[in-house]
Amino acid sequence: MVRDLPPLNALRAFEAAARRLSFTRAAEELGVTQAAISHHVRVLEDHLGFRLFRRLNNGLLLTEKGEAYLPSVRQAFDVLCEATDAVQGHGESQVLTLSVLPNFALRWLVPRLAEFQRRSSLVDVRLLTAYRGNEFLREDIDAAIRLGADWPGLNADHLFGSDMFPVCSPMLVAQRPLREPRDLAHHLLLHVYGALDDWPQWLAAADASNVSVDRGPSFDSYALALEAAACGCGVAMARTAFVQDDLASGRLVAPFSLTVKRDEAWYFLWPKTGVPRKVLLFRGWLLAHAAQTRTSIGYSYGAAVAG
Repeated sequence: MVRDLPPLNALRAFEAAARRLSFTRAAEELGVTQAAISHHVRVLEDHLGFRLFRRLNNGLLLTEKGEAYLPSVRQAFDVLCEATDAVQGHGESQVLTLSVLPNFALRWLVPRLAEFQRRSSLVDVRLLTAYRGNEFLREDIDAAIRLGADWPGLNADHLFGSDMFPVCSPMLVAQRPLREPRDLAHHLLLHVYGALDDWPQWLAAADASNVSVDRGPSFDSYALALEAAACGCGVAMARTAFVQDDLASGRLVAPFSLTVKRDEAWYFLWPKTGVPRKVLLFRGWLLAHAAQTRTSIGYSYGAAVAG
């Protein structure tokens, strides 16, 4: 039976353009012209029978079908990489050293990591969660995940945003309802060192000037503040990706639909040159799960305002 597969070059062009959300940057990465990337994407769209991108004046956006197709394309490339390693005799175990900030590791990456280890049994992930500056891609670190906006000199894959909204335990809401933002005046607010502007920004967007932010316990990480909220200590400010699992399980609830957008986002950072196969394998898996999180965030939250 002859398989009706899309051209490989068209798939590579789509994956690069989807990751960069730019035909020009995809062309630079693959060493071809922007016109070639555009042509390959059109070939793939004609083959599939649907559009993959929406062309905007200032860039690209994936269509709903393009977003759904992308994880499978990345997984297929991962399988090809692993098969190539095996047939070339490169099947020895490798250690991938990844620098990740503690909140991201605890609240998003670690709960998903077992799935990567099952899929890529020859790559052992070594997580470093110390607070490090931007000089993290040293000899002993292969890649990093950081919160920011600009990463010159590195490949930077956008994972998801860092928008925020209040969460608390369902027990707390049952005891003292939160019907509108002004009701927060009757609750204890939980704060995070280094992010003390979170509550003032959200309350201003919610027009809840009656709520004081001067009192309440403070924690040195979102992970601790969210754990305190789950235990019923008060209401914490959450970042969208960090509470998806707890919201799905009902351990935490989001009493309001208002989400305040932040300019910063989470990125996967890796070197421009000398990239080992283990980094590419992890990257493909990571981007597929990040796409799932973006979809979950998009369907789970209501109104958003600029921060």
